[in-house]
Amino acid sequence: MPVYERFEDLPVWQDAAHLYNLALDLLQAQNVRLGPGWRIQFERAALSVSSNIAEGFERLTPGELRSFLVIARGSAGEVRSMVGIVIRRPEVRPHGAQFHEIRRVAESCARQLGGWLQTIKRRPKQTKRSDPRR
Repeated sequence: MPVYERFEDLPVWQDAAHLYNLALDLLQAQNVRLGPGWRIQFERAALSVSSNIAEGFERLTPGELRSFLVIARGSAGEVRSMVGIVIRRPEVRPHGAQFHEIRRVAESCARQLGGWLQTIKRRPKQTKRSDPRR
């Protein structure tokens, strides 16, 4: 099982960083008409995925890692929920492909995090930096 020394090398962190950049691309588009509250929460939820993976990775115990991974997975779910809420609105139809890609990447992050969490649950003595997908 590969061991990662830096959170930046984790495939799930890389996907989460990509998720945030997809969210920024959408939010920076000139003609995306969504309320300021939605926009702020969407950006925060998207950023939370990678941030919590990084923070958990840097913690010292498997329990702390698990807590942050659970939060990251929840944030990925929040992104998917927020997309699902607005995806059928007429004013966002021109950005449908972007919304679908954001949802796809958020789902991928959630699956990877779920797998990592199951690995931690099955092998509590495993080092926290082992790749759960191998």
